[in-house]
Amino acid sequence: MQAIPLTTDRRAGVELVAVADLPTVHSSTPFRAHAFRSLDDGTEHLALVAPGIATGAPLVRVHSECLTGDAFASLRCDCGPQLQESLRRLAASPGGILVYLRGQEGRGIGLANKMRAYALQDRGLDTVDANRALGLPEDARDYAQAAQILLALNAPRIRLLTNNPDKVTALRRHAVDVVEVEPLVIAANPFNAGYLDTKARRFGHALPRSRE
Repeated sequence: MQAIPLTTDRRAGVELVAVADLPTVHSSTPFRAHAFRSLDDGTEHLALVAPGIATGAPLVRVHSECLTGDAFASLRCDCGPQLQESLRRLAASPGGILVYLRGQEGRGIGLANKMRAYALQDRGLDTVDANRALGLPEDARDYAQAAQILLALNAPRIRLLTNNPDKVTALRRHAVDVVEVEPLVIAANPFNAGYLDTKARRFGHALPRSRE
């Protein structure tokens, strides 16, 4: 795989600070891990590039950090299984890219606020109304730096793994051409069925509706 030079071009919004191999259970050949740092607030993000060279637009997953789902295997969301399924599919797609965005916990409200929102959800509110009750935005995420990372990786045209139409719109707004969208649907469980239903009903995600 051709090495990507480190850059400190401040016009890009992110800088590439380190590159190393990252072996995983998903591939016999390591992913190539690229560590980026935001030039705005110092947040560090990671991009994993699968072995091989993409033919045409590479398959891409832009994944928001979710400590509870990604690290603790929480059943309240589908984030952890989405991440693992993405890595499996990217490993099988030459040149596939995972952009892992840190600082976006709980759709951007932070870890402690996510726990506060969970407490309200335990009392019957959905994810949208819980955030509103706390005076927080429904979704505070921004995908500008994801786009900047993809452009730094020479991936201006991509096939995107997502169910979220807002993510597609945001990347296109930031000069990444999403030429195809591939769904990433994870089966519901008793703890996240309402969460997934809210994603479909109130955020327009391309997911089956679990209840009427």
